[in-house]
Amino acid sequence: MTTPASPPDLAPAARRLGEVVRDVDDAQLDAPTPCQGRTVSQLIGHLHGLTQAFRASADKELGPLTDTNPDQDGWPEAAPAWRDEVPELADRLATAWHAPEAWTGMTRAGGFDAPAEVMGVVALSEIVLHGWDLARATGQEFTADDATVAALAAYVEGFDPGGTPGMFGPAVEVRWASDLDRVLARTGRDPGWEAPEQG
Repeated sequence: MTTPASPPDLAPAARRLGEVVRDVDDAQLDAPTPCQGRTVSQLIGHLHGLTQAFRASADKELGPLTDTNPDQDGWPEAAPAWRDEVPELADRLATAWHAPEAWTGMTRAGGFDAPAEVMGVVALSEIVLHGWDLARATGQEFTADDATVAALAAYVEGFDPGGTPGMFGPAVEVRWASDLDRVLARTGRDPGWEAPEQG
């Protein structure tokens, strides 16, 4: 796993995540996602927790938000005000990681300590990968700028193609793929995934 020479800007990915969340229809909350066994509602609940945890990680606000795995008791359902709260939390996360000091020293998320320069890229990967999961599950597109994709490509290249338990499944073979598709495939996602027909 490598980190970029200069910290990436999380704002474009956070903004796109917010757009995707706002365009989710209530009727889609029980739909399946590329995250095996997880519904759209549970994925939104997961995003609600991780955006708070990684914002606290950037601010070195070590405590309940950073010391425990927010999903240790399973992925929660979406909070009642998810459509407004998740985009706002994503924006706060991006703002926190925009500060140069966020990328220095050590920090923590999910009870795991790591250099802040690594944790910032992990935060970026979470909002992009799960943003794509949510977009794909709800018939939307998730786009990412070149700098974001390059930062994530360098990050995922360091992981075992056979999969990393608790993080990524085995890499998926893809042909004629975009750079983002290759990142997705390297994390065990099928860029061509489609929700199964209902009924």
